[in-house]
Amino acid sequence: MNKPNFKILLVEDDEALGYVLSEYLKINSLTIQWSKTAAEAISILNKDSFDLAILDVTLPDVDGFTLAKQIKSKFPGLAFLFLTARSMKIDVLRGFAQGAVDYIKKPIDEDELVARINAILSRVVASEKTKKIKPCHQIGMYQFNSEEQTLSMEGSYKSLTARESEVLLYMVTNRNQLCSYKDILIEIWGENDYFNKKSLNVFISHLRKYLADDPTIRIDNIHNRGFILRC
Repeated sequence: MNKPNFKILLVEDDEALGYVLSEYLKINSLTIQWSKTAAEAISILNKDSFDLAILDVTLPDVDGFTLAKQIKSKFPGLAFLFLTARSMKIDVLRGFAQGAVDYIKKPIDEDELVARINAILSRVVASEKTKKIKPCHQIGMYQFNSEEQTLSMEGSYKSLTARESEVLLYMVTNRNQLCSYKDILIEIWGENDYFNKKSLNVFISHLRKYLADDPTIRIDNIHNRGFILRC
């Protein structure tokens, strides 16, 4: 089977770094479009579709967090990660709270970056296979469409981020069973660490709010072990 031709949007205002990353990712069989501003990135996204966006936080027009909000609103199916020199804990947590699939700190080895991107893209492929098998799931009174990343009930629709959809799909697939922190993080984030665990807790909080209108559904926190979606 041919390797998928993944398309990546790189948003990086540093000329030297943007050029090096673009060329290196191209060498590794990835299709890259490079933007230097948030406005240019939105314009590109309005014209073309991508599998992943790589966002710098420090941009000349708006910061990467603001750009991430715009992407979530206008292109909810697009996965994105942050590649930035801002490494304070508050920035990392803010990045994951925005729905990022990863937060990579500069400087980074190019081979490591490619490996992490490929890990994310492999999950995209796996997710697409899962969606084709069964995109719709009944959760109590809710209808969850993992392909469209929507949660609906009685004509009311909620759009989910890519990461919210991944977490909910994992919970639904393993409903009424313990979903351990480790299993969820390895399956979705690709690694089990402190920041990813914090990010997971944020997404679980979001999902609890989205499912709150059906009293027959709840997500229980099993102390130091994980979560159970009971329905």
